[in-house]
Amino acid sequence: MKRTLFATPQDAETAFYEAFENADLEAMMAVWASEDEIVCVHPQGQRLQGYAAVRESWRQLFETGSTLRFRLSDVREFHGAVFAVHVVHEHIASPDRSGWGPPVIATNVYTLTDQGWRMLLHHASVSPEQATMADFPEDVPHILH
Repeated sequence: MKRTLFATPQDAETAFYEAFENADLEAMMAVWASEDEIVCVHPQGQRLQGYAAVRESWRQLFETGSTLRFRLSDVREFHGAVFAVHVVHEHIASPDRSGWGPPVIATNVYTLTDQGWRMLLHHASVSPEQATMADFPEDVPHILH
């Protein structure tokens, strides 16, 4: 796999959402760091850790053939010398739904490597506008933190 050099965390984030919209697995994985410490949590999904697990989750998602479009809002960026954290609202449109859906709240964490900026974490959660108590199992304690 050819590794693109992402000069900034924003370059990596732009490539992440372009790969997502194009359902391009190779482009998606080019954004991610190659370490086994990477983590991905899709909305209402399990924590996936390691390159192989993260890759497989994207492969399964992309093979559904669904075409999604993204608009980001409420972007908050925190940058350090070797880490960057972006917290965004993802507004998603799909062919089977008219208009843009309520936001999915995502946290994207990037690290500076010898090969440029790479994603370490993508954690997407259903926003309060989407979630109802029916979304949470009864046997799981509801702890606020």
